[in-house]
Amino acid sequence: MRFSGSASYVTTRDLNLAVNAAITLQRPLLIKGEPGTGKTMLAEEVAAALGLPLFQWHIKSTTKAQQGLYEYDAVSRLRDSQLGEAKVADIGSYIVKGVLWQAFECETASVVLIDEIDKADIEFPNDLLRELDRMEFSVYETRQMVRARQRPVVVITSNNEKELPDAFLRRCFFHYIRFPDRETMKSIVDVHFPGLKPALLREALEVFFELREIPGLKKKPSTSELLDWLKLLLAEDIPPEVLRSKEQKAAIPPLHGALLKNEQDVHLFERLIFMARHNR
Repeated sequence: MRFSGSASYVTTRDLNLAVNAAITLQRPLLIKGEPGTGKTMLAEEVAAALGLPLFQWHIKSTTKAQQGLYEYDAVSRLRDSQLGEAKVADIGSYIVKGVLWQAFECETASVVLIDEIDKADIEFPNDLLRELDRMEFSVYETRQMVRARQRPVVVITSNNEKELPDAFLRRCFFHYIRFPDRETMKSIVDVHFPGLKPALLREALEVFFELREIPGLKKKPSTSELLDWLKLLLAEDIPPEVLRSKEQKAAIPPLHGALLKNEQDVHLFERLIFMARHNR
């Protein structure tokens, strides 16, 4: 299995190498990068490009590692026992298979996405060490051993909200998705807006990258936010001349709500514009 990007997902050579290295080493691929750089989409595109089924596990702050394996519904069993249900004798009827169990049962290789692992408790990664390493786990209630029929390609994403344990990092192949440069960003935009006028793209990218370079910005606009902004510019039929004009360069960009996502950043940008006007 070799990954080399897809028609709908622009990759760099380094990212392709990282995906293929993780496949060769049979280790989880740990992906970090700014929000909006396509970390989650990577797993979807790898699965589509390689023709493999995809199993997604989106992590929340309350998620426990056990849920990725299975959950035992003791409450339902107790209720059914009170109602005299015959299936109470079969404890397996109350076992709910998690994402990893489903992937382990797959007849073919698959792709497993463990999305935003840093949202969970600090012990969450350690609780999955053995299962991800040996590709097996036991079901306590039924004394069953579940082993992967085919080792899945595991993609783990993190937004760096928490430090991950060293023991967990040692078992992963790591790659940081750098923010796209202008040429790569043009390629990404071309995929989503193939008929975009070069003048509008040029001026929009100029505004976008200038915004990202503002010192003190709490949240820099991301790739997905640029795409949203371009969609709005097209929907409102805003010409490139508006973005290029001296008046506009001394004002906040049109439809800036797609790019600036909190009031502190809007106020910061407004102050910088005011200072620029005052210093003329």
